[in-house]
Amino acid sequence: MDVILYNGAVLTMNKNQPYASAVSVLGNKIANVGDDTSVLADQTADTQLINLHGKTLLPGFNDSHMHLLNFAHVSDMLSLVGVTSIESIIQEGKQYAAQATQSEGWIRGRGWNQNVFDKPRLLNRHDLDQISRDRPICFVRACGHVLVVNSYALNMLGISGHTSQVEGGHFDLDETGQPTGVFRENAMGLIYDHMPAPSVETIKNMIVKACRLAIKEGITSIQTDDLDTFSHQHTYQVLQAYEELNQENRLPVRIYQQCLLGNLEQFQTFLERGYRTGQGDAFFRIGPLKILADGSLGARTAYLSQPYADDQGTYGIGKLTQDELDAMVMTAHEHHMQIAIHCIGDEIMNMSFKSFEKALKKLPKHNHRHGIVHSQITTKALLEAFRELDVLAYIQPIFLDSDIPIVEERIGKERAKTTYNFKRMLDMGVHTPYSSDCPVEPFDVLPGVYCAITRKTLDGYPENGWLPEQKVSVEEALYNFTKEGAYASFEEHMKGSIEKDMLADLVVLDQDVTGVPDEKVKDVKVILTMIDGKVVYEYKGNR
Repeated sequence: MDVILYNGAVLTMNKNQPYASAVSVLGNKIANVGDDTSVLADQTADTQLINLHGKTLLPGFNDSHMHLLNFAHVSDMLSLVGVTSIESIIQEGKQYAAQATQSEGWIRGRGWNQNVFDKPRLLNRHDLDQISRDRPICFVRACGHVLVVNSYALNMLGISGHTSQVEGGHFDLDETGQPTGVFRENAMGLIYDHMPAPSVETIKNMIVKACRLAIKEGITSIQTDDLDTFSHQHTYQVLQAYEELNQENRLPVRIYQQCLLGNLEQFQTFLERGYRTGQGDAFFRIGPLKILADGSLGARTAYLSQPYADDQGTYGIGKLTQDELDAMVMTAHEHHMQIAIHCIGDEIMNMSFKSFEKALKKLPKHNHRHGIVHSQITTKALLEAFRELDVLAYIQPIFLDSDIPIVEERIGKERAKTTYNFKRMLDMGVHTPYSSDCPVEPFDVLPGVYCAITRKTLDGYPENGWLPEQKVSVEEALYNFTKEGAYASFEEHMKGSIEKDMLADLVVLDQDVTGVPDEKVKDVKVILTMIDGKVVYEYKGNR
């Protein structure tokens, strides 16, 4: 036996044997699960023994939706997360521009959120002009669905009040008919398509760096949406980077690529190149077609069936028509591609379920595992549709930290009652793999567990939790971060639980996560991560 972990609180996520105290590992597989006596009997002279001292051992965490490469990309930009005023953004921008190693090229930042500004309005080009008038600037909102550029960038790209608007998005105009610098949804391509992409080798280094940070949080599997990180023009450079890393045995974390293709033409090219869901191996696999169908709640670009309560002039933005969505879904379904559609607003979910229903009626398929990513602004009818069509709901419980303060303001208290219905979905039998949507939110898992079980922001608001009847248990939240993630990638037979012959992807926490008060769960830390039977991270200090 290669490794034995014993004297622990093992939460197996195996419903036939939910608890144990010891686990043995042979090669890259779990060999035995049970009590200390039975598992330690497998010990040989060469066995590495790890005494857990009562700490929690779990299957490795599986983040079912994030943007790993974008996380690496934005880490090299100016972080605007948590900045509470436009004046502070201008000041930080000036300092960043002065310290930048390159005197030319784009000044880039991400993470601003007008909802936390002392004067809650969007940034505009005049704000960014105060940072620089001789270099292009692009600052992306925290959600990634809105960006703002300065006047130099607009002039450099030839964008004016005479520029045609973009279907499925738009750029804002001021009272004189000139661009304010704000670009929403598909219109952001007018900016991104003119930005340079790094080399394949640089992309590979970015991926490895980001994976190593994820490992420290106990994440052993990532379902990531990366192909559009540097615009659709560089889709196959990103795929090449992942494929080369896998061939070189250099991928630190298991990757299931959620393949974002912006339109039917791009998707057909992808299919013609021979890509299909499930292709690959245990470390890199092609996942679903990812469709980006609307925006975000914070930016008021999530597509609603009724106007925003705090802005009656808008319903948000649907990035595709019903016909376009139907065509994408039908083509994917006919080519045996899993489908994951980004939907935050209820109207875009209505449209998506219509597309699913048409595809399943034409070509009935059991176990399709199509899903809705985010699944936030739901109605009773939509909740039923998840169950009736057996559609997954990719949930980000950490979104409660940002959205609790704004959701009732955005959509009204009555509509909000059937939103973020995590517990109800579980009780209805809907599969709800959990995730972070990093870099929209950090990929640390335990804060997400905390939000799911308390229904509070990380600051503890509101005192009794928002819609407290939607709280899930710690065990349910952890199951959704492990076994449900494996289910979402058709891999529940090989990972996501601690049982014989499963992949030895494991994580150790510094406390018994089921025994600490709910308020303390967000502070529990990862102290060991094992992937493929090898310890790849171990915290050496004191917790």
